[in-house]
This record gives sequence, C-alpha cells and structure tokens, in this order.
Amino acid sequence: MKSAYEIAMSRLEAKSPTVKVNEAQRVELAEIDNLYEARIAERRVFLEGEISKADPVERDALLRQLASEIARLEEEREGKKEKVRGA
Repeated sequence: MKSAYEIAMSRLEAKSPTVKVNEAQRVELAEIDNLYEARIAERRVFLEGEISKADPVERDALLRQLASEIARLEEEREGKKEKVRGA
C-alpha cells in the first residue's frame, strides 16, 4: 500500500516527468551556478560596503537594491539553466 507521499509523487511525475541531464549538461549547469554565485557575491560585497557607510535612509534604499539585484541575477541564472536543460 502506497503512502500519501508516494501517491502524490507518482501523480507529479505523471504530470511533469523528470528531465534527465547528461554529463556535458551537468558541467554547463555547474559553470552557470559558479558564474552567478560569483556575480552575486561581487554585488553583495560592493553594496554591503556601501551600506555600512550609508545613513539610515540610504541604507534602506541600498538594501532594497541589493535584494533586487540578487533576485534579478537568480532569475537570469535559472533562465540560462532551463535553456541548457531543454537543449
């Protein structure tokens, strides 16, 4: 007898099958992750330095900018990874 979890997973698999990636795709996905982690770290270091020097009003704007840039870079990264998986 299947558990509720197993039933849910089999239904999910039927709706959207798992995409298999080959070794070349894995390498390319890892390179994309490394590149975007470096870009995110670069922006974080730069803006956190600016945040530490800023007054409270500027600090809030810089924190929002940091969050926005991280979200944009993560979205960009996921888009590139989807292209690799789809190829």
